Amino acid sequence: MAHRLQIRLLTWDVKDTLLRLRQPVGEEYATKARAHGLEVEAATLGRAFRQAYRTQSHSFPNYGLSQGLTSRQWWLDVVSQTFHLAGVPDAQAVAPIAEQLYEDFCKPGTWQVLEGAEATLRGCRKRGLRLAVVSNFDQRLEGILRGLGLREHFDFVLTSEAAGWPKPDPRIFHEALRLARVDPAVAAHIGDSYHCDYKGSQAVGMRSFLVVGPEPLDPAVKASIPQECLLPSLSHLLPALDRLQGSPLEL
Repeated sequence: MAHRLQIRLLTWDVKDTLLRLRQPVGEEYATKARAHGLEVEAATLGRAFRQAYRTQSHSFPNYGLSQGLTSRQWWLDVVSQTFHLAGVPDAQAVAPIAEQLYEDFCKPGTWQVLEGAEATLRGCRKRGLRLAVVSNFDQRLEGILRGLGLREHFDFVLTSEAAGWPKPDPRIFHEALRLARVDPAVAAHIGDSYHCDYKGSQAVGMRSFLVVGPEPLDPAVKASIPQECLLPSLSHLLPALDRLQGSPLEL
């Protein structure tokens, strides 16, 4: 017997799905360093940040919470290591810059809402869909969303820091489904990471949509995703949901 699929819950990634930084990380770091009397090239800091972030994430996954770190200390260490790799070994000189960067990244002005995000969220709510956040972010996310006027759209905000597990760990998706009290078959997730968002949510039985960023998708990845689940922009989501919910679900 065929039934129409009815999505009831949409969970959302945040960074590079709904929001992005106003300036590249390297430029943000260079600006703060300059204010403290240090001249470091933005491009050098950008490369160093990517290396420091990868190393820290590997050594202390999910903000090192299970290893006794706080997310704040985790980020301060990333900044310190970034400047060290960029040729500034004086940790004492970097400490106030790290503190300033941590505070600034809490502020809504550091972020911008991506085009179409607010209209899409409003459109989803108008259709009676429940919305929630599932993000590999830290405790600052609630305040950032509130400051940008987006928090009101979501029933709840679930960060990897609060959950204790980062995407693509299935437990963070299961926790979101538990909080929403819905089955995975009537839930869908939207995000920009094939591994963390698309495959992670799909693995627990949710529907998945991948937001396509400015970089071209790997051909093998693109070939593995149905065309209707690829979103060139957020404005494509509501039509994609219409097509999805018009398709029969075999039971």
